[in-house]
Amino acid sequence: MTFVDDGLLTDTPDGPALLGSRCTDCGAHTFPRQTGCPRCSGDRMADVPLHRTGTLWTWTVQGFRPKPPYTGTAGHEPYGVGYVELDGQLLVEARLTESDPARLRIGMPMELAIVPFRRADDGPTHTFAFAPAGDLS
Repeated sequence: MTFVDDGLLTDTPDGPALLGSRCTDCGAHTFPRQTGCPRCSGDRMADVPLHRTGTLWTWTVQGFRPKPPYTGTAGHEPYGVGYVELDGQLLVEARLTESDPARLRIGMPMELAIVPFRRADDGPTHTFAFAPAGDLS
């Protein structure tokens, strides 16, 4: 599977997870990975898989095609964008698999999903998103 950036994910026994970093001095998490801590300015960061589930902290619907450097498909359909809180770790800004405002609510359980981003001659490129928990079955 082709991914927009192979450094964003890692494999876990439960499936793919976002790959973040954790400061070994103060415990702060970052995504994407960083070599320095934004909280304590330390430089002892360890790669860690982030939680695959969280709660929707806030959201909106992107109703227009993003400007360059966006490289997604030429056609555009509205899509959800939100912050998902990974308990005890951090907030992750992510695309949502749901774009219907009637089906989104702050505090709802979410889970990591791998979704198509664009199609090229050599096949699809994928990215991560979060889906309402239970929608992946």
